[in-house]
Amino acid sequence: MVSFRVAAAQYPIERLESWDAYVAKLTRWVGEAADAGAKLAVFPEYGAMELASLDPATMGDLQGSIETVSALLPQVDALHADLAARTGMHILAASAPCRAADGRFHNAARLFAPNGKAATQDKLVMTRFEREQWHIAGGAGLKLFETALGKLSIVTCYDSEFPLLARAAVEAGAEVLLVPSCTDTLHGYWRVRIGAQARALEGQCYAVHSPTVGTAEWSPAVDENRGAAGVYGPPDAPRNGSWGMPEDGVLAVGVEGQAQWVLAEIDTAHVAALRADGGVLNAAHWVEQPGALPLPPVEVVDLG
Repeated sequence: MVSFRVAAAQYPIERLESWDAYVAKLTRWVGEAADAGAKLAVFPEYGAMELASLDPATMGDLQGSIETVSALLPQVDALHADLAARTGMHILAASAPCRAADGRFHNAARLFAPNGKAATQDKLVMTRFEREQWHIAGGAGLKLFETALGKLSIVTCYDSEFPLLARAAVEAGAEVLLVPSCTDTLHGYWRVRIGAQARALEGQCYAVHSPTVGTAEWSPAVDENRGAAGVYGPPDAPRNGSWGMPEDGVLAVGVEGQAQWVLAEIDTAHVAALRADGGVLNAAHWVEQPGALPLPPVEVVDLG
């Protein structure tokens, strides 16, 4: 059982003047999370799309932006790996379009451990914008990451709105769900937030939600960004215990639209305690629903 501080980014999409400007920005953000005592930093879905501004010739073109960002990912990932090692933090990098061997692009979230290990979780269920305009393909499977902080899974944005995905991760042992998102309206933000809170309730686990914020008129991909970061748990308490989660399940939430880190304390022992002796036992009673099984397969990845 592990106790640690998590930092969820309300990350602003900005026009970058140079690669060095991006390095400075990311280094500053990661450094602020480390200085605040965080051991896990979570960046949002498609936060990497600001890198499209490094190529003025294509940044106003959707397909050109996708290709520019994908081509930069080796450099981006090397930077994240270095920052994770230097700060001793686990870092979920902002997701980005990544070209696969078959030529198709996937929405790839990459998790970096301070020991040098890293792994990728592709988004599985595409939104209409991704399907119809971006032509981003869904990934092939869900993963559980075994880390020094506990067992983590990633349900990116729209994925968090589909309970069987998170449930499969919970059945595999997930204690913390990471929910990076990118939404251009408050409708979208609330869909993801409600999904994250529902998944925390059903799985009796934590959900860490990180959105993009701000306006980027130069970008055809991430021009409008609305949301607030949050850390959620099940609104419950053990029957035989002196502590409990917040009554509304909200451990921390940011100010909508404001660039900031949102910090909260996570204790995986609380997950075990609630699953064993909560006021309700959602995790255990899931299988009593008609049609609850089978669940999608989960690949276990060792990042410890």
